[in-house]
Amino acid sequence: MSVSKLLTLLLLGCALVLSRPVSAETVIRLGTLAPKGSPWHDAIMQMNAEWQRISGGAVTIRVYSGVLGDEPEMVRKMRLGEIHAVALSGAGLATIDPAVSALQLPLMFDSYAELDYVRDRVAPSIEAKIAEQQNLRVLNWSDAGWVHLFATEAVRTPQEVSRLRLLTAAGDPQTEALYKDFGYRVVPLPYTDVLVALQTGLVEAVQGPPLFALLEQWFGVANHMVRIRWAPLLGATVIRGDVWNRLPREWQGPMLDASRRAGLDLRERIRQLGEDAVPEMQRRGLEVVELTPQELALWHAEAERAYGSLRGSFVPADLFDEVRRLRDQYRDAPRTR
Repeated sequence: MSVSKLLTLLLLGCALVLSRPVSAETVIRLGTLAPKGSPWHDAIMQMNAEWQRISGGAVTIRVYSGVLGDEPEMVRKMRLGEIHAVALSGAGLATIDPAVSALQLPLMFDSYAELDYVRDRVAPSIEAKIAEQQNLRVLNWSDAGWVHLFATEAVRTPQEVSRLRLLTAAGDPQTEALYKDFGYRVVPLPYTDVLVALQTGLVEAVQGPPLFALLEQWFGVANHMVRIRWAPLLGATVIRGDVWNRLPREWQGPMLDASRRAGLDLRERIRQLGEDAVPEMQRRGLEVVELTPQELALWHAEAERAYGSLRGSFVPADLFDEVRRLRDQYRDAPRTR
């Protein structure tokens, strides 16, 4: 056999292996910080059950909960192919594409209705960009709740918060620099270290949804919560495009639909649990700091001051403007009562 024929056969064999859609026992390795028994983990299990049904048992999602590092580390592992997919909060998703931050701007939204209206209209373009530039498929969107400030002492204004050591997510130097520019004392750490950092006094304040504070027991140390919905924290599940494309095409549509349903079911559950978390923590000693109209105005002024730094650097300027336009459009639309 000539060398050219041998090379042709070898190349053909490689092509057949690479194009093979899926084996009889394909395992999708998915990383998440969500502990077993949490609503986020339950949603992944719901998705797994549907994928197994659709594929006749050929596809299984194997979940690695809280054992692969923080969210930036899991994203890195996914890019390297060590895992195939990740279920992330919006903070982790923003490390994939900063455009996601446009839906998590401070005090941009007053309600979930506003968020849903805007997200439904900008998510398709964000997903398309992530697919084209990052070769990742967004399987679903969900929520993690409204971000609130939890501190070891009662604080009422941005100036009072600036005197505390505030935890920011490790691996996000841009956010760290922004907080420092605004005069905050930041301590960058993985969110997996929040409770220990609070207990040792390394940090005195942290931002996060009430449900996180309840499940992770932050509120036992940072037992003062400022009553202001600073920003929504989103969630999403993403999978490597090459892994997704190896699945048979006739499965992809039903699997994506099942993933979307799981995200929507989770969204409704998280919203109710988030509302229930605050009174539950109050029964266990949490103090909720209620702000006066004047104090609320100071926080809104702080957010407006931040917009100038966020637009064009953290968030593409055109997307920032579109989010604000859609929010205003929703607010201006007549409502049936």
